[in-house]
Amino acid sequence: MRTILKWALRLAALLVVVAVLAGIWKREELTRLMAVNSLFAAEKIVSNFSHMDKAFLTTELNLPDARPSPLPKGPEATLPAQTQDWITARDVTALVVIKNGQIVHESYYKGTSPEDRRISWSVAKSYLSALMGVILADGSIASIDDPVTKYAPSLKGTAYEGASIRNVLNMSSGVTFDEDYLDKSSDINRMGRVLALGGTMDGFAESLSDTFAAPGQTWQYVSIDTHVLSMVIRGATGRSISDLMSEKIMGPMGLEVAPYYLTDGVGVAFVLGGLNMITRDYARMGQMFLQRGRLNGQQIVPADWVDASTAATAPTAQDAIGYGFQWWVPKGADEGEFMARGVYGQYIYINRPLGVVIATNAADRKFRETGVSDANVAMFRAIANAL
Repeated sequence: MRTILKWALRLAALLVVVAVLAGIWKREELTRLMAVNSLFAAEKIVSNFSHMDKAFLTTELNLPDARPSPLPKGPEATLPAQTQDWITARDVTALVVIKNGQIVHESYYKGTSPEDRRISWSVAKSYLSALMGVILADGSIASIDDPVTKYAPSLKGTAYEGASIRNVLNMSSGVTFDEDYLDKSSDINRMGRVLALGGTMDGFAESLSDTFAAPGQTWQYVSIDTHVLSMVIRGATGRSISDLMSEKIMGPMGLEVAPYYLTDGVGVAFVLGGLNMITRDYARMGQMFLQRGRLNGQQIVPADWVDASTAATAPTAQDAIGYGFQWWVPKGADEGEFMARGVYGQYIYINRPLGVVIATNAADRKFRETGVSDANVAMFRAIANAL
């Protein structure tokens, strides 16, 4: 009996040592997983959204040393009387307004600063669309009507078999993907855990096997579609998204502060929502698209791609918000009115006829409530019309 007890105690001690060593070995992964689980907690969300590099793997974009000066400042604008109530209700952390190429309003809230590199969430999708236009123009991709498997052959036999690049740009891939942020078992939250634990986004995309419609038949917002676009671009060029984005988009735009991407465990950029930059530089992207892809005296994104990507060409429901190539077109939009949009209140709103760009960041935990998105667009239109 004593011998058995002695061996049991030794085994228990060994298991404790193994557990401690495993905890040390996996400490970073466990820390990231804990961070994901509390990412949107009321008491942490504002700080988290300005410091995503504390919770996830990242890669900083390399920008050229010589960069243009910041966007010029114009006379301070008088915003509509209801603006402050909207800022409070929507937990806005940053608001930058440009009129005719000049910043006419800039303000920050909830203890955040102008130099905070804020998470884009799905605003990042519009940046990848811009890069797709550049890569298409240089001939690395022959046509957006090519199947995605031509450039990302690892997707053969998956749910993406048969989908074209155009289908995926339009979010009409037909791939089944649960985008419910409030359901911890949803695909979008499973994907978040893969990211936090150092898994691979490519592997996640390749694991999807179910479809709900034929490609191009109907529109449904599927965030992993954007990652598939990055697989296409990487496959076509043999280069990373971070390097391509630095060289083709971010560097020529002349950003003030180098942005960074969240990455998966093998350094692949989290293109569908992991871009982090200062709000003035988000506004700079809007100004470039207002000017049909031109900024700093050069054509950065082809003008015809700007026009095509911001037109409501996706097969969305009648009378619903429109969608282009990873850009949104508000209901009742005038020509030249479109936006990039991310969860929790991230926006780049462009109104070309009025010469206005509005960039906002927020930590709005009520962003999914009925009417919130329409109210945000109404606020942007009110600001634009007041200038």
